[in-house]
Amino acid sequence: MSISEPVHDHAVCTAELLSRAERTCERRGARFTGQRRDVLKCVAQSHAAVGAYDIIERMASRGPRPAPISVYRALDFLEAHGLVHRIESRNAFVACTHPHDGKPAALLVCASCGLVEEFEAPALFESLESAAEARGFDVSRSVVELTGRCARCQESG
Repeated sequence: MSISEPVHDHAVCTAELLSRAERTCERRGARFTGQRRDVLKCVAQSHAAVGAYDIIERMASRGPRPAPISVYRALDFLEAHGLVHRIESRNAFVACTHPHDGKPAALLVCASCGLVEEFEAPALFESLESAAEARGFDVSRSVVELTGRCARCQESG
């Protein structure tokens, strides 16, 4: 099921993400603190990219306003553990919707509504890494963002 489909149950999606975050941190011996959980919940409120200051506003609506540095540190932690993706073109973040087991994911970014959907593309990344290796380049991180219009925005005109 695609997250752009109207039958998507976002509450289940968010609960699964938080459960996966707890398991991931436990398995790695990392602390999934209350602040990190709160930041992840704020990012996971939708499947649209959200910036750090939007996260701060979301958190402030439910409690004390966090310092920007603490939100950025939490985002760094969540990204390092594969729980959020940084949308480079927007300097924003989106919750990772499924585990990749260390493999990169490609991101579809809707320019109209802001929806971000991830998908695995192993052949694409193998091809890119082979091309880089042939040029003597050691890839440390791969991000592929495709910007366009999601199916819902195309249908609505």
